[in-house]
Amino acid sequence: MSHASSGLPVGRGLLYLIVAGAAWGTAGAAGSLVYRASDMGPVALSFWRCAVGAALLSAVRLLRPRTRAAAPVPRARRLLRAGATGAGLAVFQTAYFAAVEATGLAVATVVTLGAGPVLIALGARLTLGERLGRAGGAAVAGALAGLGVLVLGNGGGAVHPRGVLLALASAAGYSAMTLLTRRWGRAGGADHSATTVGAFVVCCLCLLPFALVEGLTPHSGEPVRLLWLLAYIGSVPTALAYALYFAGAAVVRSATVSVIMLLEPVSAAVLAVVLLGERLTAATCLGTVLMLGSVGGLAVAEARLARGARGARDEAERAGEPALT
Repeated sequence: MSHASSGLPVGRGLLYLIVAGAAWGTAGAAGSLVYRASDMGPVALSFWRCAVGAALLSAVRLLRPRTRAAAPVPRARRLLRAGATGAGLAVFQTAYFAAVEATGLAVATVVTLGAGPVLIALGARLTLGERLGRAGGAAVAGALAGLGVLVLGNGGGAVHPRGVLLALASAAGYSAMTLLTRRWGRAGGADHSATTVGAFVVCCLCLLPFALVEGLTPHSGEPVRLLWLLAYIGSVPTALAYALYFAGAAVVRSATVSVIMLLEPVSAAVLAVVLLGERLTAATCLGTVLMLGSVGGLAVAEARLARGARGARDEAERAGEPALT
């Protein structure tokens, strides 16, 4: 069940993505607590999130033993990968926060996370030749239905064209980031930790001018609590989650990645009920069940596909024929 170019088992890649999606969902609750404890704005929060994440990932790279890659990637290509991924990350985060401001959290979330799987499925089919299949299509439809029930069933919001366009731009940034990661993972030789650090550095540089205009240094009556919250946001839903995301997205089909990452609003909804005192509704329960069922179905299908590919390669090797990748 390992991907030929990266060596990471597909099963482990699926686990990485599930953990990353659940961790991403905690960022919203932590961000809400940051807003309660200070006057920090969304762009400044995104900047500090990326800055702390980049610092932590850089420290991990310095401390861990260095391994020599089988096929080193040229420096110019590494810079291009980091720049493209970082730009996609900056568009994804910044356009989403702007969409929330323009049209509300519910509509921005539905459009961004709903359009993401569709754009990724189309992009993967056109650029990577990855077929979604009937089961995958049904899983995507179920996940989108669950997302709609989960978000719109809990209050909804007014739809403003500017906000919808910004949400679509956010979905495009997320889709480009996912498809590029998958393409480079198939090509082999990619150092995912280096790409992640570089992406965060580029994202910080993109966000810094806007964060300075908004106000980079917040005012707070609870500075210790604010620092702990920023440390958590920069470590768990950022450094850890994105490191797992980029590693998993390199070996798992792009459409599957997009659906698994819809675990983010599920974990966010659960935390909203448990930590923030929001009411548990029938829509929350139904949407969560639909989305978790879709994620589980796609994960099983992905694992079966990987086992089938592994079996075909082993059979071809025993027969002395070249294995198809």
